[in-house]
Amino acid sequence: MGLGGSAVWAAVLVLWAPLHGQARRVEDPLVDRGFDHFYNLEYDEAIADFRKLIERHPEEPASYNHLAQAILYREMLRAGALETELVSGNNPFLRRARVNPSPEERREFDEAIQRSMELSQAGLKADPADTHALYTLGVAYGLRANYNFLVRKAWRDALRDATNARKCHKKVTDLDPDYVDARLVQGVHEYVVGSLPWGWRVLGFLVGFRGNKEHGIRMLRTVAEKGRTNKLDAKILLCAVYRREKKPQLAIPLIEELIHRFRRNYLLHFELAQMYSDLGEKTNALAALEKLRALKQSGARGYAHLPLEKIYFAIGNIQFWYRDFDEALENMRKATAHVEDLDLNTGVLAWMRLGQIYDLKGQHELAVEAYQHAIAFAPESDAARESRRYISRPYRREDAKG
Repeated sequence: MGLGGSAVWAAVLVLWAPLHGQARRVEDPLVDRGFDHFYNLEYDEAIADFRKLIERHPEEPASYNHLAQAILYREMLRAGALETELVSGNNPFLRRARVNPSPEERREFDEAIQRSMELSQAGLKADPADTHALYTLGVAYGLRANYNFLVRKAWRDALRDATNARKCHKKVTDLDPDYVDARLVQGVHEYVVGSLPWGWRVLGFLVGFRGNKEHGIRMLRTVAEKGRTNKLDAKILLCAVYRREKKPQLAIPLIEELIHRFRRNYLLHFELAQMYSDLGEKTNALAALEKLRALKQSGARGYAHLPLEKIYFAIGNIQFWYRDFDEALENMRKATAHVEDLDLNTGVLAWMRLGQIYDLKGQHELAVEAYQHAIAFAPESDAARESRRYISRPYRREDAKG
């Protein structure tokens, strides 16, 4: 039984959330500084801060979780796997050398998770009711679930680790009902398992847990409203959930709040544009991207590494869906002009979209050339497989999935 289609997008939600919040035993400005870098996509700086944190507090399991998370998310950014397209579009989790973690990164991640688990388990051996140790152990399981899903492609292992994370955090809230932050993983797991096909719910480690999508969303809202250190994480997750549930109007205020707080996070502007587009507000969607382009071109801090080609793709993609084909063609040509600067997900989609636009304009020979580029760019991707179909049969709008 393979994990495909809606099951992939359901499962990944439990793996997408940042999982750092906890009642802190160690107060150190490096934590806040590191996570300010983290939420602003400055992962190299975050990693440096968390390595220093480990040097200062080598017996604190949370320090190792922070480092592992930053390593993982740096790789997700490189792969183009941090947008909500991962729950509603083509598969961004593709294997290619330039988007895979290096052996050194894999080793550092594995060692950090292992050390966090050892310290957490030692704390629980001394006191089985240690909520801090239970929480950090659950976070370590959650991060390993991310890694199993995104890097190792071990779907069952990922869900098993996610289940262990939920169980650890359920114990936390059983011991301390006011520990609201520990409800984040539980809420996401409720939503995910409630979204899985029946065949996946009969897996041994899911027996007895049916999941409930609406209950999961309510739990996430509770953390977003009342959480201490996981409040932001819950809001980020709710944005992904609302998009998957086709309720972008609920996500827009959350994204605008996050943009105001994390001014160097350019991905939030893409998210805002996507939500407006989903809502049918083309003008607002394009305005969000024009603001992003202005930030990039003004040299605003945090935008130096954002390729203009990614903005051109986003603009062209919206124009494509709104049937503005001449404008979409111009922007998609710009996007593919330096496609080597794009992440894998955006690059393969740009080539496929370019081909589709050519087909809709009756220029199939040019479309075939673009589809061949998509196939060569990421042969194992969903977009490449879709592109192969259009080589012999030109794309028509009725082929669109949504």
